[in-house]
Amino acid sequence: MKLTHTRAVFVMVAVTMMWSTAGVVTRHLEQARSFEVTFWRSFFTVLSLLVILPFFQGRDVFARIARGGWPLWLSGLCWSVMFTAFMVALTLTSVANTLVTMALGPLLTALIAWAAIGHRIAPRTWSAIAIAGAGIAYMYGTQIETGRFAGTLVALCVPIAGGINWTVTQRANAQGQGVDLVPAVLVGGVISMLLALPLALPFQASAHDIGLLAFLGVVQLAIPCSLAVVCARVLKAPEISLLALLEVVFGILLAWIGAGEAPRPAVLTGGALVIGALVMNELIGWRQRA
Repeated sequence: MKLTHTRAVFVMVAVTMMWSTAGVVTRHLEQARSFEVTFWRSFFTVLSLLVILPFFQGRDVFARIARGGWPLWLSGLCWSVMFTAFMVALTLTSVANTLVTMALGPLLTALIAWAAIGHRIAPRTWSAIAIAGAGIAYMYGTQIETGRFAGTLVALCVPIAGGINWTVTQRANAQGQGVDLVPAVLVGGVISMLLALPLALPFQASAHDIGLLAFLGVVQLAIPCSLAVVCARVLKAPEISLLALLEVVFGILLAWIGAGEAPRPAVLTGGALVIGALVMNELIGWRQRA
């Protein structure tokens, strides 16, 4: 699939809209909870990718996965942590808390890459990390008082695992062991499904729940992840980072409108600091490179 730059932008916006549906859909589940939600979402993601991957990359993609080596499997393990922590966090805390915490991804990635492989951090990024850190600290401080801190800590596992994933991928690529991200997503889905299964039993999900979780596995995860990889071949990294922030905006709005989950003022304040720091960091870096 080849896209022009303009079409890639529109596709990436559509991708963020699909990603953002997880929160509002989860709020309409009847009986499925916690790890059962994770299991069914990962199950349907795996089924979808078993169809999508050969379509995008040919039938030999599964042979390439078997030859992928440790970087692919470590990347898959990181994906599994992201899948599991994200869905569990949504069952423990608000959609806004989860999405704002996940928005720390680019900044935590920079810190992990700096510590692990000596990746240079620009002064503007250090400033962005400090501002975003203040926003998260303020948001976390208010949540300790309301007893919702555990869910946000679980959500924090998502950007940490994402940062490790990016660092592993970059190091493997530098050593000539390229990691194909979409097959790694499939590996992550399988690991997540197997890890969640014993904790999900006995199943309690209704037919209504299964339908919603199938939607999450196919439309919210498998399809947009595949499309995002296609967009990444056309769009530059800062463009991807900025457009991906729309998931936070769309996700909070959908949960507010579709499930009546209004974000708390502390979350809006902390989220504004995080997103503002990210936007300014990417825009300044983009301008410097231009």
